[in-house]
Amino acid sequence: MTKKIAIQGFEGSFHQEAARHFFGNDVAIVPCATFRETVKLSADKSVTDGGLMAIENSIAGSILPNYTLLLQSNLKIIGEVYLQIRQQLLTCPGIKLEDIREVHSHPMALLQCSNILEEYGWKLVETEDTALSAKHLRQHKSKHIAAVASRLAAEMYGLQILLPDIHAQKNNYTRFLALTIDNNNEIQPDADKASLYFRTNHTRGSLARVLTAIAENGINLSKLQSFPIPESNWQYFFHVDMEFESLSQFETVISKITPITESLRIYGIYKKGKTF
Repeated sequence: MTKKIAIQGFEGSFHQEAARHFFGNDVAIVPCATFRETVKLSADKSVTDGGLMAIENSIAGSILPNYTLLLQSNLKIIGEVYLQIRQQLLTCPGIKLEDIREVHSHPMALLQCSNILEEYGWKLVETEDTALSAKHLRQHKSKHIAAVASRLAAEMYGLQILLPDIHAQKNNYTRFLALTIDNNNEIQPDADKASLYFRTNHTRGSLARVLTAIAENGINLSKLQSFPIPESNWQYFFHVDMEFESLSQFETVISKITPITESLRIYGIYKKGKTF
């Protein structure tokens, strides 16, 4: 049965590419204009089977508002995928470099490709989405406009890749989380990663005690992100990603840190994601 997955963005976006890697090429996407809408529809079983949401980038860092959206939801993390962000210069078929007058794309995509784009002196026009820029390019059959978007967008909208891989940073990867409203507490037998939230009390060294308990039990802390607690005096909650060798090792750590944390919540226990 084909899964319907909510993503931020439009058909041909990097979110859709990541969704295909995780759920399969036959996945049906439900485009969302914002991450907030993505989370909302991911939790609506009458509309979707779940969602896929970017959470951090190797260059830009964590997408902090998305951690808050995750905390405020009842969604579970069932997996992750790492996708290399490769930008292409797309045009309608038959267009040549000398025909181009403008290049349209999301501001971040234009920034990622600024070194090459500025060489040609084209007018750079910011839009709300890379894939949407590609879609509009095809719809209007523009002869003097190019778009910066993914290879998937080129395939979906019948565009030619005039200049491939024009991004300046070749180590640009985005991490996406696969989300569902209800996984019946199922844990993959080969799970080796977990994401969780906790608070510590305001006593001196409380966070250090938690981190020491994690380290002493041989677990790798691959992510530690702090967030201020609203309407509190310098108190924080923490999102952590843990990598472990066995579920029993993880369960031992949870038993150790539960008494020294407050409001501990496990978002998901899953298999560490592949890189594409």
